Amino acid sequence: MRSGLISEGITGDNGAILAIVPDVSVVVPVRDEVESLPLLLEAIASTLSASQLSYEIICVDDGSSDGSGEFLKTQAQIRSDLKAVILRRNYGQTAAMSAGFNHARGKAIVTLDADLQNDPADIPMLLAKLDEGYDLVSGWRQKRQDGAVKRLLPSKIANWLIRRTTSVDIHDYGCSLKAYRAELVADMNLYGELHRFLPALAYIEGARITEMPVRHHARRFGRSKYGLSRTFRVLMDLLTILFMKKFLTRPMHVFGLLGLTSIFAGVLIGIYLTFVKLAFQEDIGNRPLLILAVLLLVTGVQLFCFGLLAELLMRTYHESQGRPIYRVREVVAKSVN
Repeated sequence: MRSGLISEGITGDNGAILAIVPDVSVVVPVRDEVESLPLLLEAIASTLSASQLSYEIICVDDGSSDGSGEFLKTQAQIRSDLKAVILRRNYGQTAAMSAGFNHARGKAIVTLDADLQNDPADIPMLLAKLDEGYDLVSGWRQKRQDGAVKRLLPSKIANWLIRRTTSVDIHDYGCSLKAYRAELVADMNLYGELHRFLPALAYIEGARITEMPVRHHARRFGRSKYGLSRTFRVLMDLLTILFMKKFLTRPMHVFGLLGLTSIFAGVLIGIYLTFVKLAFQEDIGNRPLLILAVLLLVTGVQLFCFGLLAELLMRTYHESQGRPIYRVREVVAKSVN
């Protein structure tokens, strides 16, 4: 491949280049990392230049207050390989990554943190693995340089829980160093804290996923933005991923089943109470079972209606965006002469 920025371009009828297509886009979410940024940019540039890869660096400033945004804007005006995307306020890492994906033009996209704990020297290794036919290559920090109580233990528990829930056998979901095919990223929409579940989202899209051990360094500047406070949000997003994996295109299967089960239970209790009233002339007006039967019937009808509404929303979601409910990897056919 040629080094520099331009790998190939989309040309118009007059032969002019309309769009630059680099080999790789490196997306870096940034928040209050002004001390790390000069070293990070040079490390990325030197690594990819030495690998003869055309590249672009997209740094997304997520509401920094330490001058990171100003530094990136200055550098973007003098460096042809850097694009600075400055968000209006702090939206979170998921939104920052989504903004980076939207501005990326490369055939492959690599993400990593801005704190220098991920090593840019590992990028060519991930890209080489991507060339073997995978759609996503995830980094695995086998020797993490983080605190045992606040970071390592919660991470191990979260990774185990996510693996068991999503059936995607990745050891380190929290590692930001990942490589993606551009077409895979184009099919994924990110919300909440879903950036840590990108392998699970890719699995839903039918991606081929693998992982590779990568280096991990101790933080040199500033302090970590992660902590135990994210646990609740991670659990809620995990439930979202579980629902999307099983019922995204058939929500009636979960809401309808729960609704019919509730209605069936309410009807059975109602039949029992009617039998008691008619056969034994007992008073059932003040029985808790009567209240339970009514609640089950009402809840069942509501759940069934939720299922119908979810089906309509799902169809609107796919049809309005022209999103098929399937993904084609390739089409093979015998050519006809």
